[in-house]
Amino acid sequence: MGKSKKRIVSLLPGTTEIVAGLGLEKLLVGRSHECDFPASVQSLPACTEPKFNPDGQSYEIDQRVKALLQEGLSVYRVNAQQLAELEPDVIITQDHCEVCATSVDEVKKATAEYLDASVEILSVSPTNLDQVYASITQIAEILGEVEAGKDLIQNMRDGFNAVKKTVDKFDPKKLLCIEWLDPLMTAGNWVPELVHIAGGQALAAEAGAHSPWVDWSEIMALNPDAICMMPCGYSINQTKAEMDTLTSKKGWEGLKAVQNNQVYIADGHHYFNRPGPRLVDSARILAEISYPSLKPSFQHNGWITFCDEKD
Repeated sequence: MGKSKKRIVSLLPGTTEIVAGLGLEKLLVGRSHECDFPASVQSLPACTEPKFNPDGQSYEIDQRVKALLQEGLSVYRVNAQQLAELEPDVIITQDHCEVCATSVDEVKKATAEYLDASVEILSVSPTNLDQVYASITQIAEILGEVEAGKDLIQNMRDGFNAVKKTVDKFDPKKLLCIEWLDPLMTAGNWVPELVHIAGGQALAAEAGAHSPWVDWSEIMALNPDAICMMPCGYSINQTKAEMDTLTSKKGWEGLKAVQNNQVYIADGHHYFNRPGPRLVDSARILAEISYPSLKPSFQHNGWITFCDEKD
């Protein structure tokens, strides 16, 4: 089958990476304001922007987002005029999470007035790895690249299997993954599956379920072997700047993970919040976190040990 000639606007970082993984990056004509990988897509016009100020502490951001949602408003704005100028054949968005990216309803509103009815709007909303594979299949099909989709899925499966094979010899660690700092939220959806692939046992979250809010008392009771901070949309440096949100809590120093220097900060923005091909890298990061002797095997730079940085 020949290469697709469709003009694509991807409004999710994960789907942008899927399109690139299918070998179709050159067909992308627009992106969301958060799409930044591969780096070359940053030269494309951004078609979305947040309606809230994304700067500040996690508690402040949470309050701004909740204020918009309580008023029945979307968290992100679609630039309909920009979309019209780009004349896309396919727009890819989501309806999984109101705070993760532009919703399909917002896209439909933006396109109704400015774009031809022939524009295809594809919404993908995976909550687990099987659904990630399904979303790759959907995108590949709508772009006429079914075989490339199958290859990409197989490459991911092979990558996960390689990680699992490497960690099978170790005893599993109880790993707590934090997706938001204030209020506290643990990482659900596909993250517990990644923890399992990486040889660990995920605490306070279920595979395929939305990320839950948790109380500090619950974390104290769980007393994890290791803690990985991966706030949604946060870089390592952003998370480092807010770690006192946790380190100042009563009982922090008494946690097993803290006493054994098993607290880590990962690049949540790039590796854990994007349901796409780089979830294989996410599993590698979790394997290295759980079993530091694997660092020479994977040599991944998407995480740091907090105890090495706090001074």
